[in-house]
Amino acid sequence: MWGGRFAQRPSDIMQAINASIDVDKRLWREDIRGSKAHAAMLAAQEIITEADNQKIQAGLDQIAAEIEAGTFIFDVGLEDIHLNIEARLTERVGEAGKRLHTGRSRNDQVATDFKLWIMGACDAAADSVRDLQKVLVKRASDHADWVMPGFTHLQTAQPVTLGHHLLAYVEMLERDMMRISGAGGAAGDGCPLGAAALAGTGFPINRHATASALGFLEPAANSLDAVASRDFALQALSALSISGVHLSRLAEEIVLWTSPQFAFARLSDAWSTGSSIMPQKRNPDAAELIRAKAARISANLAALTAIVQKLPLAYAKDLQDDKALSFEAFDAFDLCVRAMSGMMETIAFNRDALREAASKGYSTATDLADWLVRELAMPFREAHHVTGAVVKRAETLGAATLADLPLAEFQKIEPRITEAARALLTVEQSAASRDSYGGTAPVRVREQAALWAERLADDE
Repeated sequence: MWGGRFAQRPSDIMQAINASIDVDKRLWREDIRGSKAHAAMLAAQEIITEADNQKIQAGLDQIAAEIEAGTFIFDVGLEDIHLNIEARLTERVGEAGKRLHTGRSRNDQVATDFKLWIMGACDAAADSVRDLQKVLVKRASDHADWVMPGFTHLQTAQPVTLGHHLLAYVEMLERDMMRISGAGGAAGDGCPLGAAALAGTGFPINRHATASALGFLEPAANSLDAVASRDFALQALSALSISGVHLSRLAEEIVLWTSPQFAFARLSDAWSTGSSIMPQKRNPDAAELIRAKAARISANLAALTAIVQKLPLAYAKDLQDDKALSFEAFDAFDLCVRAMSGMMETIAFNRDALREAASKGYSTATDLADWLVRELAMPFREAHHVTGAVVKRAETLGAATLADLPLAEFQKIEPRITEAARALLTVEQSAASRDSYGGTAPVRVREQAALWAERLADDE
């Protein structure tokens, strides 16, 4: 390709470090799509003849068929997907193929292809998040009144319902979906095609036509920015990284919940693995791998940030690594979401173990303090002190829960406490009482689950 300027071929090591075909051949659909739009525009602008355009269109369709069939030979000597397709096009249609690159550069070509890929990948990722939300909403509805411990500092805090807990992740994933969709939309704001190497082109091209044909909102307004910027990929990886954090947190809970120490849940055989030496083991490997892959997605974001942040305008070959980092991140995210959907669809929860754990640690103490405020008009700080004394008394007497403490013991600390207060101190009563909007009460969980089910169905 460089024969007009260079007398020697590149060294083998130079060729190895410079070539990207093993990675960017994944962009072949986007590259062909962009080239077809570019050729059609060149013909419409009478920069090439319609006859040449027809040959190019037919040739690109034939190349697409070859790649689909697995007969296309990718040549590392041609460096990347762009030159591989162009070279094969010239083999097929002759001189017409050599005219395709008029008015563009690989710089704007790769930026366009990459944006198109990010747009499609974000759409697919958002759809997979939606699928996981549907699974969680269904499980939340099924377990709207199953009581479990709510934690702060991983210490038992207050009883909550399992349905409420699962819906918390539905809310997180909704924000994730919006961020991922937004990143795809941002990639579609400005089409780089026609920005050429960095300065635009002197040919009378119609960039609005190619932008429209490729599904972009408009052409990129600055040719330097068009070829040099990768913030669309950074935004996409940032969205994946945040969602990966949420998936990792749920994965960590699965690891804890399925341990014998918690015994809150059991993964199905399809989502468990064994041990090579310990026959009794049921390992939550998929959940553990989600934690690891979420970390790698964040690492890929950090790596791409480090690549871009040091580059002066415009294009530099450092940007070649943007594809590998992004492809790996999206692949890992897809695996994580699908694995999480599979686990959550089939996980079996242990209602008795959840309730028993919710009852530990005097988790209904706040309910007593609230009763003192509500019924006796006691200032909350005083109610807090009284309740603390009751908890201490329960510990001293070995009462498993506050509801197990005799009324007389309550009244030794605060004589005005009645049996009505003591009756409120079961975990079921505690959860049911939290019926403010967004609360954990089963009635609120069922309302929210129904709203989410309707909303997700409307999005189909």
